[in-house]
Amino acid sequence: MIRVGVNGYGTIGKRVADGVRLQPDMQLTGVAKTRPNYEAATALQNGYRLYSAIPERSHLFAEAGMELAGDVDDLIRESDVIVDATPAGVGAENAARYRAHETPAILQGGESADSVDASFVAGVNYEAVAAADADLLRVVSCNTTGLSRLLDPLDRTYGIETVRATLVRRGGDPTQTDRGPINDILPDPITVPSHHGPDVNTIFPAMDIETVGLKVPSTLMHVHSVNVTLETEPAVDSLYDLFDRQSRIFLIEAALDIDGTAKLKAFADDSGRPRGDLWENCLWKESITVEGRELYLFQAIHQEADVIPENIDAIRALVGDASADASMALTDERLGVGLASTPTRRYTQSAGAPQPADD
Repeated sequence: MIRVGVNGYGTIGKRVADGVRLQPDMQLTGVAKTRPNYEAATALQNGYRLYSAIPERSHLFAEAGMELAGDVDDLIRESDVIVDATPAGVGAENAARYRAHETPAILQGGESADSVDASFVAGVNYEAVAAADADLLRVVSCNTTGLSRLLDPLDRTYGIETVRATLVRRGGDPTQTDRGPINDILPDPITVPSHHGPDVNTIFPAMDIETVGLKVPSTLMHVHSVNVTLETEPAVDSLYDLFDRQSRIFLIEAALDIDGTAKLKAFADDSGRPRGDLWENCLWKESITVEGRELYLFQAIHQEADVIPENIDAIRALVGDASADASMALTDERLGVGLASTPTRRYTQSAGAPQPADD
């Protein structure tokens, strides 16, 4: 069993912890929080062992009536691998702590690629990362993950000449009240390119990709408008089949009448997805348009959820012995990834009552 500690129990950390709990080859050591807020209380309700992320603040948990299993150094010592889900910039600062304990760690996309041994997207470079004996990985951001998942099968099947993408990004997550209210549409950044293209190049170093970004007053999801110039001309039906075969791409059929991100989130909720999460790229089938070698499409990315399967696979790539295909299949099966083909019943089972944490 791989003992996994999660440092940071917020938007990403709580989802990673729940995902780890569902894996048959993993054991959740516990989760670390900086302060005794509602998320810390929820962790204890879920049966997770709670650790203080800042040892000097440990007394605050006792004052709030929350029992600690130790501090973050204890969590690191008791774990085979740490998933760092702390805010951007904090993970890179924590890297020295993980190295001092000789405990491999996974950082998130808000950190610089220079702060880790490798950036990671499971379907693209799992085997290379596993063979490299890395100590620090970085699961790239939600947008970079979504772009990489889309581009990889296209590159392998047709070859890619250039990629041009416009990212329409949510203004903040639902709980990020410090980012609103807003009534604006912001070029973000106002310069070209946005950071997403260079970030994709940490996964595909030779890819010619340029991205621009806009930030809009929404908390639901991101939407990508993507234009790919392929090296060989595809047939539209072949593209439908190619995307439909990707377990982490949900090809939205016109008959579902899902015309935007609000309906996508409602569909996830109604399907019994925990927290209404969409782990897949949500690609509108009707948007797939081919003009010669030019491909155009729209896809939506759930910023709170699409990196969760990647974090689970990154754990195995760092310290496990499963192949990429075996890891991704197990992750997908246990999480319930696959809206197009997985019975709704599985989502309900995945979202069931909290189970006791593994000690």
